[in-house]
Amino acid sequence: MQAFDWTGVDIAVPPRRLPGVRMAGFRQAVPAPVDIAMVAHPAVTVLVDLSDGLGYEAFGRRGRGSVVVGLCPGELRAAGRIGECLQIRLEPAVAAAVLGETLSGAVSLEDVVGRDAARWEDRLRAAVSWDDRFALAAELLRQRLGSRRVDPEVAQSWRRTLAARGLARVEGLADEVGWSRKRLWARFRTQLGITPKRAARLVRFDHAAHLLAAGRAPAEVAVASGFADQSHLHHEVRAFSGLTPAAVAVAPWLTIDDVAWPEPNRGGGRQGT
Repeated sequence: MQAFDWTGVDIAVPPRRLPGVRMAGFRQAVPAPVDIAMVAHPAVTVLVDLSDGLGYEAFGRRGRGSVVVGLCPGELRAAGRIGECLQIRLEPAVAAAVLGETLSGAVSLEDVVGRDAARWEDRLRAAVSWDDRFALAAELLRQRLGSRRVDPEVAQSWRRTLAARGLARVEGLADEVGWSRKRLWARFRTQLGITPKRAARLVRFDHAAHLLAAGRAPAEVAVASGFADQSHLHHEVRAFSGLTPAAVAVAPWLTIDDVAWPEPNRGGGRQGT
């Protein structure tokens, strides 16, 4: 797999971050056909197509237009003429409140939010700048906040899983929140759409994927990420992305991670307008 050339893409990030929400805007200066792998991330991703050119393929199913990518989507590709798109990453608890569910696959935005999908697209296209789009997107998300809430114990267990890079044991998480392992497992799966064990595997894979993208050798990444050995790493990378570690190392979305999703107080990258 060849590395995608991001030099022809303007990337914009909002001046402020909302709790549990991260956004980035992408504009391809000269729209051209693309076919790039997307790598599983420990968040629910909403890709809003602002150019009527985005296509995607997941689990052998093909679709076009705006799409919601849930946790652990498996092998996923974006294809077509991206033009302009807005990518929104939602923490699972926020996704449950905004979308009414936490998905595991990839479905059209219309299938999730109904008629609101077309309204979102029209209003976001009409905005004159990325900052206006980010502000509008934040307002649209707030308007959809529903009555579904994730238990504080489940939300805390998710945060601890992230903080521990997938190495926290379920028994330890249950002890921290004062629940039995069985109760945590059941509530976690019901509310986030994923078991605590699979969530830990996803977070551990995400950490490993970023190390691979940073140029670290697979054997070194396996040790640093808590895998039994390099073979175990290869198995998990294949399970979560359908790719080899070498392919993940040059996956397009990972190569611009620090630009599109800058950490607080670290600064961003190129800004679109």
